[in-house]
Amino acid sequence: MDFLEEPIPGVGTYDDFNTIDWVREKSRDRDRHREITNKSKESTWALIHSVSDAFSGWLLMLLIGLLSGSLAGLIDISAHWMTDLKEGICTGGFWFNHEHCCWNSKHVTFEDRDKCPEWNSWSQLIISTDQGAFAYIVNYFMYVLWALLFAFLAVSLVKAFAPYACGSGIPEIKTILSGFIIRGYLGKWTLVIKTITLVLAVSSGLSLGKEGPLVHVACCCGNILCHCFNKYRKNEAKRREVLSAAAAAGVSVAFGAPIGGVLFSLEEVSYYFPLKTLWRSFFAALVAAFTLRSINPFGNSRLVLFYVEFHTPWHLFELVPFIVLGIFGGLWGALFIRTNIAWCRKRKTTQLGKYPVVEVLIVTAITAILAFPNEYTRMSTSELISELFNDCGLLDSSKLCDYENHFNTSKGGELPDRPAGNGVYSAMWQLALTLILKIVITIFTFGMKIPSGLFIPSMAVGAIAGRLLGVGMEQLAYYHHDWGIFNSWCSQGADCITPGLYAMVGAAACLGGVTRMTVSLVVIMFELTGGLEYIVPLMAAAMTSKWVADALGREGIYDAHIRLNGYPFLEAKEEFAHKTLAMDVMKPRRNDPLLTVLTQDSMTVEDVETIISETTYSGFPVVVSRESQRLVGFVLRRDLIISIENARKKQDGVVSTSIIYFTEHSPPMPPYTPPTLKLRNILDLSPFTVTDLTPMEIVVDIFRKLGLRQCLVTHNGRLLGIITKKDVLKHIAQMANQDPDSILFN
Repeated sequence: MDFLEEPIPGVGTYDDFNTIDWVREKSRDRDRHREITNKSKESTWALIHSVSDAFSGWLLMLLIGLLSGSLAGLIDISAHWMTDLKEGICTGGFWFNHEHCCWNSKHVTFEDRDKCPEWNSWSQLIISTDQGAFAYIVNYFMYVLWALLFAFLAVSLVKAFAPYACGSGIPEIKTILSGFIIRGYLGKWTLVIKTITLVLAVSSGLSLGKEGPLVHVACCCGNILCHCFNKYRKNEAKRREVLSAAAAAGVSVAFGAPIGGVLFSLEEVSYYFPLKTLWRSFFAALVAAFTLRSINPFGNSRLVLFYVEFHTPWHLFELVPFIVLGIFGGLWGALFIRTNIAWCRKRKTTQLGKYPVVEVLIVTAITAILAFPNEYTRMSTSELISELFNDCGLLDSSKLCDYENHFNTSKGGELPDRPAGNGVYSAMWQLALTLILKIVITIFTFGMKIPSGLFIPSMAVGAIAGRLLGVGMEQLAYYHHDWGIFNSWCSQGADCITPGLYAMVGAAACLGGVTRMTVSLVVIMFELTGGLEYIVPLMAAAMTSKWVADALGREGIYDAHIRLNGYPFLEAKEEFAHKTLAMDVMKPRRNDPLLTVLTQDSMTVEDVETIISETTYSGFPVVVSRESQRLVGFVLRRDLIISIENARKKQDGVVSTSIIYFTEHSPPMPPYTPPTLKLRNILDLSPFTVTDLTPMEIVVDIFRKLGLRQCLVTHNGRLLGIITKKDVLKHIAQMANQDPDSILFN
């Protein structure tokens, strides 16, 4: 009796921490699509079903874009309000942040637009004055207290409800998109807790950003919405196409850069990115950006906080300082990756990892105590970057724009280069101290048990370095405009150097050094700032930083964290150049016990159950007989267990002595023998095979390009052994003189 005509629930699904079979998933989707297309010719209802099936992908993208954009807007508004809450509160309505509070005020002048009677600092509320040492101490104490409260809430919520909500999430999303299954990582609890704790973590003033975690939030939205559509719920490969598009929507709302988001998904996170996914990613990123623009979280009708407009073109000579910034970005990236990975490894292997709450509170306390006295560390990192990117105008009251004005008129709205005033010199010292604090504290912050992105802190480091260099170049050009390097293009009284542009290029260089992005980084930067004519400086800095960082270490921060956590991720960009063969890697090796196999028509239910209980393998090759070892197919452990359990419940007479057949037809059985169990339907009749003399570089390529879980090794048609994805990863690690057991996921 063949009870497998009807599909059994659970067959074809995967266990947690297993790799999906891309080839099987794509084949199942093609079969499903073929069936729908054939049926659509039979009736109108089937035709409507066919159309709705084709349209469901676009509808899903629309929903992901709307949900991601809405959550990003909510996070932006909440984080802005809670960041200001550390310094004071609006008496006109506690829900207003500092900026909105003073917008509504009738007693505010343009020069003192940040000061209004409605906004009260904590010292004004507690001791009714804002002047004197005691008022400063009260404000200081309240700032540190709020920071500790926000950080404590964030780490407690993550620890109690959703341990997967910590970190940036991008290393895990890269691993999931490559076909690995981490159940719960993109679930509803993770989404809720990550959204809440991201606001708390950003507001606490720690050196972290919300951009990386927003990609995780968008992917959670994508995964949850997939459950509304059969096509995506039941097919892991199709779901990963949706997650690639969701990652693009996440970057789109994080930076207000829809095209940069699509390129980021393509360049940095996606493993399998067909053309159809490119269009859908573009649509999801567009909808997400449009939704965020409708919410207008920054109140400036822009998608981002730091939109800039520079008025001066750059000059060819300036490529030299831009390349210097690129070198700085590469050095900082390589230094950060090495030190951060060393610290994270220490956290994993020592007692430190057992006390996440204490670690977060100590780092928050140190950050807040050191940050408050310096206005550039006290403000939120996004506001700091905005200030550093800013091109000084006549009405700017910032210390960075405190130049001495020795002119009467300005041509065409452009301000000439001017000598720096006391405010600029004092700002330079403060920025130098800010740079040191950001460089050091970010190493210890990234990787703690709270949501933490790396984009904004990296950009801040680069922007500070760029602004310092930019002001130095500006003053050099002002005092020495007759030097050979300046006199051809910089005359006295002209606006030659734009320090804000140097900050922008520095930000791109440092972000590139840490993440190793190139194309998507440049596009994100010009979408972020609107600086379209500065693409060449951005490209020069991004490429230089990548070359320098690659010379000092091949991995970007996300790949380094993937390796640290032991995720089975097969990097598509790395070349395998060793002359080993499939027989050197396959299991079993010489002197090992023989390969565990099933025969096609001579094993009982009890024999198979014994093999399952005594081994932990994910699947078993099926052969004609133990003597011939001719390969018939491959069967997955999970499918076997579910099918046997189901047969015992639903098929009369199946007992331990029933024979299992993987053949097309079972032979006639003598009377009074127990009924046979036919399991041909769960057998993969076309498992991928290579011969024992196949070079490993070809095997590695096959695993990468087809996303295989395992590959069988034969010699003249006889089964010799098996190579799994983990065997390939172990072999690559061994060839690179690394610990081969480091890839075992823990």
